[in-house]
Amino acid sequence: MTAHPAPLYDDEAVRPSGAGSALPAFRTTGDTVRELKRELRKRRRFASDASHELRTAVAGLRVELEEAGLHPDETDLGGLLVRALRGIDRLDAILTDLRVLAEMEGGAPVRPEQVDVAGLVREEIGRRTDRTAVRLRLEPGVHVEAVPIRIIRVLNNLLDNAQRHCRQLVEVRVCREDGHAVLTVTDDGEGVAEPDREQIFQRFTRLEAARHRDRSGTGLGLAIARDIAQAHGGSLHAAVAETGGASFVLRLPLAGRDEGHRAPEAMSP
Repeated sequence: MTAHPAPLYDDEAVRPSGAGSALPAFRTTGDTVRELKRELRKRRRFASDASHELRTAVAGLRVELEEAGLHPDETDLGGLLVRALRGIDRLDAILTDLRVLAEMEGGAPVRPEQVDVAGLVREEIGRRTDRTAVRLRLEPGVHVEAVPIRIIRVLNNLLDNAQRHCRQLVEVRVCREDGHAVLTVTDDGEGVAEPDREQIFQRFTRLEAARHRDRSGTGLGLAIARDIAQAHGGSLHAAVAETGGASFVLRLPLAGRDEGHRAPEAMSP
């Protein structure tokens, strides 16, 4: 009788002995531990980045106020108040985005509903007051299974980004394509260089050009938008627009149209 070596670990996956046989792969304890360690490092890094962003915003506000306190007769009170309010707005934006992330990761589940994408876009654009008018090219009757408030969040994050970077044009398109609803937000700004098109979706990432152009961004908007897209079984990526600017493309499975994509189950609000 041929002796077989004992498995290295009690939970080692059993391998098929015959050609063509297929057994489900089992995760080992080592795999689980490594995944937990990666998740722990990710959370620690996020906590450190969040703390840094908050402290930076507070430090900027403190410097402005301390300088005014040292030289009250030389201080332009109106200008000081404008800068202080701008700093408070940035703090508020960071805290709001952090709350959204916390709700997405640990909030109570919410049942998706059928959403008319073109109707949602038209209604939300009507609520906004943007410096650059938004051009709409909307195909009617495009429906997805989604949490409406989350899709609105994606749209607003993409529009805020486009408004910060555009010169004269911001456009939103909605259409059907290969069993998906496709929502595209385009601007005519400087665009995003190809090497940076994935980096911008990382949390607290702001490219140097964006920092110089507008200091109000939190570095979380695009990360949140992609998280929401993926939670709905979809995707979000950046590309170059026909205008030479940036084009952000959100793809979500059509409601009841693609058997290969199940409607998302209950998700965080």
